[in-house]
Amino acid sequence: MTNYLELSIEEIHKKLKAKEIKPLDLVLEAFDKIEKNNLNAFITLNKEAIEEAKQLENIEIDNPLFGLPIAIKDNITTKNLKTTCASHMLDNFEPIYDATVIEKIKQKHMIIIGKTNMDEFAMGSTGETSYFGPILNPWDTTKVPGGSSSGSAVAVATNITPFALGSDTGGSIRQPSSFCGIVGLKPTYGRVSRYGLIAFASSLDQIGPMTRTVYENALLLETISGKDEKDLTSNELPVPNYIEHLGKDIKGLKIGIPNYYMSEMINKEVRNKIEEIIERLKQAGCQVDYIDIGYLEYAIPLYQVIALGEASSNLARYDGIRFGHVTDSYQNLEELYKKSRSEGFGKEVKRRIMIGSYVLSGKNANIYYNKALKIRGQMIENFKQAFQQYDLLIGPTNTDVAYPLGTKGDDALKSFYDDILTIPANMAGLPAMSLSVGFNHDHMPIGMQIIGNYFQEETIYELASYIEKITKLESDETC
Repeated sequence: MTNYLELSIEEIHKKLKAKEIKPLDLVLEAFDKIEKNNLNAFITLNKEAIEEAKQLENIEIDNPLFGLPIAIKDNITTKNLKTTCASHMLDNFEPIYDATVIEKIKQKHMIIIGKTNMDEFAMGSTGETSYFGPILNPWDTTKVPGGSSSGSAVAVATNITPFALGSDTGGSIRQPSSFCGIVGLKPTYGRVSRYGLIAFASSLDQIGPMTRTVYENALLLETISGKDEKDLTSNELPVPNYIEHLGKDIKGLKIGIPNYYMSEMINKEVRNKIEEIIERLKQAGCQVDYIDIGYLEYAIPLYQVIALGEASSNLARYDGIRFGHVTDSYQNLEELYKKSRSEGFGKEVKRRIMIGSYVLSGKNANIYYNKALKIRGQMIENFKQAFQQYDLLIGPTNTDVAYPLGTKGDDALKSFYDDILTIPANMAGLPAMSLSVGFNHDHMPIGMQIIGNYFQEETIYELASYIEKITKLESDETC
């Protein structure tokens, strides 16, 4: 088996330009790796990828992404390629249109290898709620890979593909990126079109890039970003050249560290690793201060009310008539609804729909949902005040590293706490990245989170590229 996909994309691009390799070589290598990979990262493979690769041999290579394989989370619609959301409800759904992000990557002549496994309807943070079985962590197959963009993270971490797309509602790009040791970014809400993303919670969801390096991440974000007339929430601000911001001198950057993100709830090894990075940033000339941001402690209850309320509304369409699985046996319309939804949805999805329906019903909408929106507004204002003084906020991505499979399946509340540090960025609509900064004593990746101001992803990339450089140098010295 060849190992071209373990090269940097700059090296792969040079080989393609020099005709030392063809896009077909990359596709065949990716399929070979998937066949030998037992981590359950993919649900559906793109059977047309080989023919698409052959057709690219007659087209001039015009960009760095040309001919490169990419994996797509299975809640992003792909024309004539199954999009299941890892659910029995949609296990035979073939969309008749591409999501806007898919159109954009096809314009760059990237090749979709397949659709990646995930928590069902993006509801989960462990990769264990999928109808198609759990995804395994490549660093230790007895542990969770994080979720819900589990398969996308695993595909990148194992060099099956250098790129993947995920979606992030409360940390679903950043958390698995942290657990699998890759780079994952949730863009500013509105930076990337959500058209074609099967909704979990519409006011929180964002599609974003998952890659091996900061450079690759910036390149993919630039490709998928921009105004889309088919998505009224997409923003018309011009898309910067993110690559230009990599490697810049970070001296003078003002960085805030929310005290909440470095409290005693954070595993000591994780906290120590972040503190090491903080010292390096100070040495590089950054101003680094510990600060307080109000309402962060309400992230979990806010998420449970807002996200699950929106989920119950969004998933109401899957009723056995308009969309989704249809039961084989029913006597009347009510029974059709009940059986189709009961059979089609998994345990975690049904639990979240019930909670969401409760918080939106009758007087509860005012007691819970409207109150949650007010607190969310206060959290947003507090973030805005912080960004009047600081360029970036940093802290760990998670309270701990990846943990054993089955650890949190017995408690509906436990898995929500995986996202306790990532949810605030979704609530505020801010851009946020996770990148690997080292390992714990068991050699499990530790993720660091960088949160930026609205539509300031380029500042995140500036700091991330510096951190990536120093951590790589330290890793090379250790080796």
